[in-house]
Amino acid sequence: MKKILIIDDSPFIFKEVSATLEGLDYEIVGHAKSGEEGLSMAKELKPDIITLDIVMPGIDGIETAQKLIETDPAIKIVMLSSLCDHDTVSEVEELGLKYLVSKPIEKEVLIETLEKVCNED
Repeated sequence: MKKILIIDDSPFIFKEVSATLEGLDYEIVGHAKSGEEGLSMAKELKPDIITLDIVMPGIDGIETAQKLIETDPAIKIVMLSSLCDHDTVSEVEELGLKYLVSKPIEKEVLIETLEKVCNED
């Protein structure tokens, strides 16, 4: 069972991801509503995968991802965003991250992406 931390200020996205993963081999271990909260929860919970929103109050998802990667270069992050324009994709790629799932989330795309992340081991 893979542990997932969701960092997203939207309760709707948390519910959507939770419902999508119900009954699958994933356990949602936490929901952080800001980058700052996500950083401390990641340190405490040590999830296998983090889903991370880009647009959030406080430090955004890009900065949060940078800090997570500095702490643990092997961390597995799936970015989620309604902004999937060229600049956003470039920023995500510059961090060395391969996965950006667009919102609204298509359940099949999220599940396939998480499976790819898990199979990278």
